[in-house]
Amino acid sequence: MNEKREPIVWIRGDGAGLGPFSGDLVDQYWQWEQDPAVLVGYGRQTPDSLDNRREGYQHQARGTDDQLRFTVYDMSDAEPAPVGTTAVLIDHHVRTGEFVIQLSAASRGRGIGTEATRLTLDYAFHITNLRCVHLAVLSPNTAAIRAYEKAGFRTIGERRQSGYWLGEPANETLMDAIPADFPGTSAVRHIVEPAL
Repeated sequence: MNEKREPIVWIRGDGAGLGPFSGDLVDQYWQWEQDPAVLVGYGRQTPDSLDNRREGYQHQARGTDDQLRFTVYDMSDAEPAPVGTTAVLIDHHVRTGEFVIQLSAASRGRGIGTEATRLTLDYAFHITNLRCVHLAVLSPNTAAIRAYEKAGFRTIGERRQSGYWLGEPANETLMDAIPADFPGTSAVRHIVEPAL
C-alpha cells in the first residue's frame, strides 16, 4: 500500500509555512534551482546535474549543525504544497548566518517569499539564537530587495562590480537583519507561548 504522507509544517504563517528539508523533494529542489531566473539571481552561469544535486543533498543532510534548511510550503490551499526552500548557513563562532531562498516560478510575486523569509528569520532568532542574519543580492534584482526589506532586512552597503546580471557587470546589495528589528508577531513565540 502506497500511502501519501501529509507534509510536515513546523511553522505556519498566513500564506507560507516552513517544514523540514526532505530527500523526497530533492528532484523538485533541483528543478527550481535550474530555473533561469534563479540562476541569474544567484549569479550562477551553469546548470547542475540531477545526480550532483542528489549527492549534494546527502552532504547537506549530514551537515545539520551549521545550517538551517527548510522546505517552503504554500499554505493557501487545503493541503500545503512545496514551492521552494530557504537556508541560513551558520557561522557558530560569531552567531551569524547567511540567508538564501529559492522559489518556484509560479510562487513568485505572491508574498510567499516574503513570509517564508520572515518565518526563517523568526526561527533563526528565536530558536537558533543568531545575533545577525545577512545576505547579498544582485542590485538589479529590485523585486527581491523589496521582499527582503518587507521581511525585516535592511540595506547596509554595496559590493561594487562583484556579480553579473544578464551578461552585464552588477553590484551586490548587502543586507542584514537583527532580532531587535524583527517585524511583527513571532510565529515561534506563538507556538511556545500560545495565548490562553
